[in-house]
Amino acid sequence: MDLINFIDYSGTLVFAISGVLAGVDRKYDLFGAFMLGFVTAVGGGTLRDLLIGSTPVAWMQNQIYVYLIISAIPICYVLKNPIQKMKRSWFLFDTIGIGLFTILGLQKTLSFGLSPLIAIMMGVVSAVFGGVIRDVLSNQSPLIFRKEIYAFACLAGAVLFIISDHFFAENISMVISIISVIVIRLLAIKYKWSLPFNP
Repeated sequence: MDLINFIDYSGTLVFAISGVLAGVDRKYDLFGAFMLGFVTAVGGGTLRDLLIGSTPVAWMQNQIYVYLIISAIPICYVLKNPIQKMKRSWFLFDTIGIGLFTILGLQKTLSFGLSPLIAIMMGVVSAVFGGVIRDVLSNQSPLIFRKEIYAFACLAGAVLFIISDHFFAENISMVISIISVIVIRLLAIKYKWSLPFNP
């Protein structure tokens, strides 16, 4: 398994877990929790694939995505008590997910011969839109529309990849960029960073 596939599968699993955790937190039934996990895991990637013309979309061509999402159900329910004690577990899974999916979406868009600018945009779409769908379905205000730094962390990581790819091997650039997304998001929460806005 190469690094891109590892990132793809890892991102799918951690996003599915974050979606299922949201369902558990909202006291949804098993099917409701599965649906939240499903749309969180593949929603952003599905939109990206449709926009760049990659059809059928990825999860329809490879059933491992569905198996990974299904596996999130027993993981969350078997480990329900330890997870509930970890108040930041949902946040951590979501943060790891956006880091992984940002670079995955960017890489896939570049492989279709599209420009770096469009690739950066699709990286952000891949990372955040599954979470947007999850939040809407669970009756929460999507993180992307809040004051806190979320999509900006993905944007910064995507730009860093485009720059660092000129100086380092691709795998190294990917790791650096993924870590940067995660670190920016964690620091933003810890120190309450936010982007300026006009009320």
